[in-house]
Amino acid sequence: MIDVHAHWRPAEVADALRAREREPRILRNDDGQEVLKAPRMAPAPLSEAFDDVNFHINRMDRQGVETSVLSIVGGFCWIESQPPEVSGPLCRRVNDRFSEICQDHPGRFAAFAALPLTDMQAATTELERALGLPGMIGVQVPGNLFLTRKDAEAARPLLDVLNRHGAVLFIHHGPRPGDAFPKVAAETDNSRRRNGTLDMQASLSSVMVTLCLTDFLVDYPNVTPVVHNLGGNLPYEVDRMDHRSILDTPEEELPSSRIRKAKVYVDCNSFGPRAIEAAVALYGADRIVCGTDGSEFGVDWTRKALTEARISEDERQQILTRNAAAMMARFVGTAPRAMAAA
Repeated sequence: MIDVHAHWRPAEVADALRAREREPRILRNDDGQEVLKAPRMAPAPLSEAFDDVNFHINRMDRQGVETSVLSIVGGFCWIESQPPEVSGPLCRRVNDRFSEICQDHPGRFAAFAALPLTDMQAATTELERALGLPGMIGVQVPGNLFLTRKDAEAARPLLDVLNRHGAVLFIHHGPRPGDAFPKVAAETDNSRRRNGTLDMQASLSSVMVTLCLTDFLVDYPNVTPVVHNLGGNLPYEVDRMDHRSILDTPEEELPSSRIRKAKVYVDCNSFGPRAIEAAVALYGADRIVCGTDGSEFGVDWTRKALTEARISEDERQQILTRNAAAMMARFVGTAPRAMAAA
């Protein structure tokens, strides 16, 4: 398995967390022990708050994950929304560390850069720098940048850089700096389900509509976009879209046809076998990669879902390994070990 959606909790931001006055932050509990306190989460001892390379590799070996593509976990993406003079150094520190991990363990890791998103010029400059680092194959950006075509205009400077490098654009559900987020207040019933599934999937569907049903990507033929969680709910909603298209705009090409032609990848993180089957029917198996959130549970869940999905063995292998390997092949030093040996 190649895991394209493997989040990381970087210890390199610990000092910045200690200086913060709002969560997430590092503080001392009643016993004087330093803990990481994040919204809606129990305090975590620092020994558990950050990821460890050796622990992660041992888990990868145990679960058959050949390569993990690292990206900052959502709870740490606050570094991208700080003022540029704060965000810039933090993002550089994280990106440099990602590259070190990739160089220290050839073929086991690749990475998506973090960017200071409060200043697009600074973000563009850091992206250009980061893509020159060994192991970097692209960037992770928040989904709210692409909710509509109008929203996406702000991201054009980043797409220009990615296009020159032939890099990957990993779009993950999340807010732009300044966005109200999450949308559902914690005191609302089932707030985690509403935010973590209903709103997330609806937002990702909107991202896919922007990428697949507008001409926004035409200027960026060398960019490889990847949207997580099967690109929202499109595999279930496309029939409804086609039906409305036939009734409302019969002269237009069907949405299902345009989505299938769009060179946008999705990952199968967090979904079961029936959803994967629907995604294969809509996108094609050649447009789906593995994603697990970088967790042990996520690996088990994804592998089980792919095993039980009623798809061909060739399609299964495309999703497990081949699609991601081809995506990474142009970047020196990131090829999975088996592919490098071949």
